[in-house]
Amino acid sequence: MIFSERAKEREAMDNFQQSMDEANFRCDVDYKYDAGVGLSHQTIDYISDAKNDADWIRKFRHAALEKFYETQLPKWVTNADVHSLDFSRIRYYLANDRAPKTSWENVSPDIKETFERLGIPEKERKFLAGVEAQFDSEFAYSRMREELGKQGVIFVDSAEGLNKFPEIFRRFFGTVVPVSDNKFSALNGAVFSGGSFVYIPRGVRVKQPLQAYFRINAENFGQFERTLIVVDEEAEVTYMEGCTAPKFETSTLHSAVVEVVALKNSKVQYVTVQNWSSNVFNLVTKRAVAHECAEIKWIDCNIGSRVTVKYPAIYLKGKGAKGEILSIAVASDGQIQDTGAKAIHLADGTTSNIVSKSVSFQTGMASYRGIVSIPNHLKGCKNNTRCDALLVNPTSRTATFPKISVAGNENIVQHEASVSRVSEEQIFYMQQRGIPEAQAMSLSVNGFINDLVREFPMEYSVEMKRLIEMQTEKAVA
Repeated sequence: MIFSERAKEREAMDNFQQSMDEANFRCDVDYKYDAGVGLSHQTIDYISDAKNDADWIRKFRHAALEKFYETQLPKWVTNADVHSLDFSRIRYYLANDRAPKTSWENVSPDIKETFERLGIPEKERKFLAGVEAQFDSEFAYSRMREELGKQGVIFVDSAEGLNKFPEIFRRFFGTVVPVSDNKFSALNGAVFSGGSFVYIPRGVRVKQPLQAYFRINAENFGQFERTLIVVDEEAEVTYMEGCTAPKFETSTLHSAVVEVVALKNSKVQYVTVQNWSSNVFNLVTKRAVAHECAEIKWIDCNIGSRVTVKYPAIYLKGKGAKGEILSIAVASDGQIQDTGAKAIHLADGTTSNIVSKSVSFQTGMASYRGIVSIPNHLKGCKNNTRCDALLVNPTSRTATFPKISVAGNENIVQHEASVSRVSEEQIFYMQQRGIPEAQAMSLSVNGFINDLVREFPMEYSVEMKRLIEMQTEKAVA
């Protein structure tokens, strides 16, 4: 059994190395839809026309754009180098086709080659209940197993959700993350395209994961998917997403919004591994609402990008709801990872657990920014927060900005934070036993994050370990 697991891990390692070697590429696409460069109300009309938006969505987009214009960047975000991003030089909508293909053979040859090189069809065959693949602004491919459709499960792109399932989509759309929340949610509300709409009917438990894969291909481009996941009472689902983009000299923007609604006694697990290239500004808003006795678990890994600003949040709205946020951030040379978590308790007997680990290489900067809130009128609430940071080089940086607001005498909160450097004695010990310095450093760093890595599916955990090894080799060289 042990040898079988090791063989699977070695195979996954080999597959990952091949996909990493091939991820930095782009294909020339003759786009049928191109909104041009810059952001204006004319851009919004072009997107709405291209997508055949309903009138209420068109109005929603225009109102969101006005909100974007009038909303300032948060102060800490401007400190994270986002001020250098020129929104007027971004292309906000590029698509080869508006409707995703349900048969892999019908996908455009260039786009199909892109996702085949990234291993998407193979992953679908192996273990996924459904898969969607977004290429720039729209999904190129979307497919779910037939037996799930017969159970009433919905797994489509956001445009199809709007058009075919308006009674569910419109009820929850924008209720978890309103456009007024922040500047980036307003921007997404104005130009959103792509993203998943998932609905799990009452009592249905999806045993295998649903996965969405997001690929940026074009230069000077912004990807603005909007994902809405609604899990009905007693239902259960795991949703996974992965992201890549080729390296460009110019800036690329990724500004997604994710809304998750977990109704009574449901369970949702949301897994993210984002490995953007070093020119990507990754500015996203992810938030979930847990109703009575619901359980929500964010598992979040951020590797790559020029700047990442992301704080997954759980609003514990129902009595007995549970939320857990596990996050890993890796800041490589010149990168900024401003990540964290938010747990907002709104009902008695709610429980939250936040575990955050970051690794900073060379001149990388990793920050934890979190909020825990338990008002005075609540009873029996519990929170545990742990933030650990590892500095690999003398020039590496880290910071922690926790905000904890707890009132009342019947609630329990624990907070622990630590900052450490890679142990020179440990590295020396391993070198004396014939382990090269880079490998010794990699073992030390992977040991630091190993307890969280184990929470990820095998292929994702292998990906993270290999990425750590690659960053370590650069740091030691």
